[in-house]
Amino acid sequence: MVAIKDWFGKLIKRGDLEKPQTADVIGLHRQFATHPSRGLTPASLAEIMQQAELGYIIAQHDLFADMEEKDAHIYAEMAKRKRALLGVEWDIVPPKNASATERKLAGYAKELMQDVPNFEDVILDALDGIGHGFSCQEIEWQRLGNEIMPGRLIHRPQGWFQTDRATRSELRLRDNSPDGQELWPFGWITHVHKAKSGYLSRAGLHRVLAWPYLFKAYSVGDLAEFLEIYGLPLRIGKYGSGAGEPEKAKLLEALVSIGHNAAGIIPEGMSIEFQEAAKGSHTPFEAMIAWCERSQSKAILGGTLTSQADGKSSTNALGNVHNEVRLDILQADATQLAGTFTRDLVYPLLVLNKGGINDLRRCPKFVFNTQQGEDISVWSDALPKLVGVGFRIKEEWAAEKLGIPQPEEGDRVLSVVPVNQPSGAPAVAANTSIATLSQGGSPGGDHLDDLVNEALRDWEAPMQPIMDVLQAEMNTAATNGETAEQFIARLPGLLGKMDMDALTERLTKTAFTARIAGEAGIQSDDDGR
Repeated sequence: MVAIKDWFGKLIKRGDLEKPQTADVIGLHRQFATHPSRGLTPASLAEIMQQAELGYIIAQHDLFADMEEKDAHIYAEMAKRKRALLGVEWDIVPPKNASATERKLAGYAKELMQDVPNFEDVILDALDGIGHGFSCQEIEWQRLGNEIMPGRLIHRPQGWFQTDRATRSELRLRDNSPDGQELWPFGWITHVHKAKSGYLSRAGLHRVLAWPYLFKAYSVGDLAEFLEIYGLPLRIGKYGSGAGEPEKAKLLEALVSIGHNAAGIIPEGMSIEFQEAAKGSHTPFEAMIAWCERSQSKAILGGTLTSQADGKSSTNALGNVHNEVRLDILQADATQLAGTFTRDLVYPLLVLNKGGINDLRRCPKFVFNTQQGEDISVWSDALPKLVGVGFRIKEEWAAEKLGIPQPEEGDRVLSVVPVNQPSGAPAVAANTSIATLSQGGSPGGDHLDDLVNEALRDWEAPMQPIMDVLQAEMNTAATNGETAEQFIARLPGLLGKMDMDALTERLTKTAFTARIAGEAGIQSDDDGR
């Protein structure tokens, strides 16, 4: 049996594919989130982050999960960023200068990827790594017919993992050992997302969002407390000098009851005085909340105008600028995720079903098509003009610029219908031959037009030797100060310097084609002209 290796050259044990790695780590399935957001303070947040830098990442990632669950703004903005890739088309492309075998292999990989169950969920779960810095989905393999395919891809909480002590950058599965278990090859989709540089525990975007989250939580609590007492008068209870603790407690209870229920009772001999109602403004609290949310939007989407409008500065022009920033972020997310899918999905599918790939550079790659298509109406006008003045433009460049895929062999392609051709009739091909003409030519078209079109096709090549001599002589005449009459007078003498072979051959073939067409009885149009 041929040895199978993963992307990094590690040998694959067939037995590791028969069950998921976490099946033997029972303790992980019995652990639950600690919800460190309860009672979170600046001191406790700083401690959580510092512990994560030392390798104890459980509390940090439990906090990150709480942040998305408790803060609607963070959830909404993160959802926008994650779901942006769901509407982007993806493909499996062969390497550059691919052989026929490599192109066929890329097509096969694409067929397999299209059969991966709930692939949209796989994308969303992988992009959970934007906030946390990484996201792991465990693969349960199964055989379907003659092919090995993922049966389920299960998102595992970040708290199930740890980093190695040596580099603090390699993910390990927690198993109560100091460094944890190495993740099995072909057992995981491990998406490490670099929202920012640093060790793995510091690479997540939620590290940036944690402080605005905390400040906002304080401001929301203060605002709620302010709204609870805003507009209520200050109540002062008075009791006699001989009142005991029970009487004082009853008076306080009456004060509170009057504040909430507008009714209450107090013992005889005690009194309640109402002072001026509490004054204040909610504006400072809302300003702080708004600042926190703007900071979160900038960190997640790169701007604020794609999130909400303030009615003052949210102009259409500024919104377009912010959308440009979002496009840059989308492309960066797509590039990182595509690399993960190539390594952890495309490569394993090909290795398990088709055998090894000797050179990883020749492995088909997963790509998202995030390119924004150009305005075809503008380019359809510009390209013919550019070509007409001598620009040599590659078809591949134009196709990539316009987002139009190049046709494969056997594909049906669109073509232009000539003006003299009725609607719905097939277009005249540029390489119309005698055989085509003898069979009646282009349906509904003029056969002489077909001959003219073919004769004029690629006319630049046979004319080039002639034009080169003529251009050189014109430059000489201009240098020597010749007049137009002098130059025209010596034109006949230039014929001997011109290579006429290519032009003669083209004219001969055209005349021969016309002659044969005439002898075959092919007429120019329905009137016999």
